Amino acid sequence: MKALMIEKLNQAYTAEKLALENLPKLAQAATSSSLKQAFETHRQETQQQVSRLEQAGQQMGAQIQGAPCEAMQGLAAEAERLIAQHQRGPLLDVILVASAQAIEHHEIAAYGTMRTLARSSGLRPVADLLEQTLKEEKATDEKLTMLAESEINPAAMQQSV
Repeated sequence: MKALMIEKLNQAYTAEKLALENLPKLAQAATSSSLKQAFETHRQETQQQVSRLEQAGQQMGAQIQGAPCEAMQGLAAEAERLIAQHQRGPLLDVILVASAQAIEHHEIAAYGTMRTLARSSGLRPVADLLEQTLKEEKATDEKLTMLAESEINPAAMQQSV
């Protein structure tokens, strides 16, 4: 179980580092100032999440350096492809929200799994660190949904009429 936990922490570390690279690209592609701000806020949270992963590794006696995370690499590549295929504007903002939520959903699943593994292994401090990040990922997903429903999707609908 410990080896599995360390592997999952390393994959999450790689995923968060990839997010740090890609969130500025999403923000740059967005036309909605609210969406830009959401991406910037989440980038700042992601920096803290990377630190928590390092702390979790230390508590387990492991150095977290990263491991391949093909799922996140695929989601990031898809987002980049979609950005390249669409012009800036309300429709691209819809696509950015969808891409970001796909990433958030992957992270929610990963952090939920890691937290449960930590709890099952009696690693309460590690579980607490992962729970904090899980809550942030869920809050980001909820914020993106709220932005989509209140601003992003209606703007794209107005443009398409």
